[in-house]
Amino acid sequence: MKTILSALLVSSAVAFAPATTKSTTSNAVVLSESKFASEVGAMPPLGFFDPLGVVEDGDAENFSRWREIELKHGRVAMLAITGYLYTLAGNRLPGMEEVGSGFKAFDVANLSPEVRGVFPLTLFTILCLEFYVMTDITGDSQFPGDFRNGFDFGWDKQTDEWKRNKRNIELNNGRAAQMGIAGIMIHELMGNLSDLGSMFP
Repeated sequence: MKTILSALLVSSAVAFAPATTKSTTSNAVVLSESKFASEVGAMPPLGFFDPLGVVEDGDAENFSRWREIELKHGRVAMLAITGYLYTLAGNRLPGMEEVGSGFKAFDVANLSPEVRGVFPLTLFTILCLEFYVMTDITGDSQFPGDFRNGFDFGWDKQTDEWKRNKRNIELNNGRAAQMGIAGIMIHELMGNLSDLGSMFP
């Protein structure tokens, strides 16, 4: 029995060992072979992780487009999980006390017209964010996802090392938030959200 357990542990450890050559059965881009191996976000233990091979062609413009998409999704996911946990704790905007949390927030049939009117405004706000805030309007962005649009916020005064660190932090937080909000949504739909912890209903 100990031999079997040892073999399983070794085989599982090998699965996470860094690869040195490109697999012929996978489209994953290996760290040592990728043109983007030194880009922001390529960090241990996975290094540059592209399991679907979407930037396998090495095209910088294609990479920038996918990185911008990743950042946008990460930023939205960070807002989503913050909003989810905030409303789950019982916090509501004035007049919205009867609105449920999670997917229950879409059940507005029995709510007042004033509350139901908030949802089109929310959709309008999302569209404004997409087309007028989370986009490079001025054309002066220094990297994918740089949507300062003329506002500096002290960014240019910082060192390159500080900037790279902050960009790595944002990417990793966004990646974690995407996994987190996806997990919460899936478990809520499955009806076993309470299995994740006592804070969930």
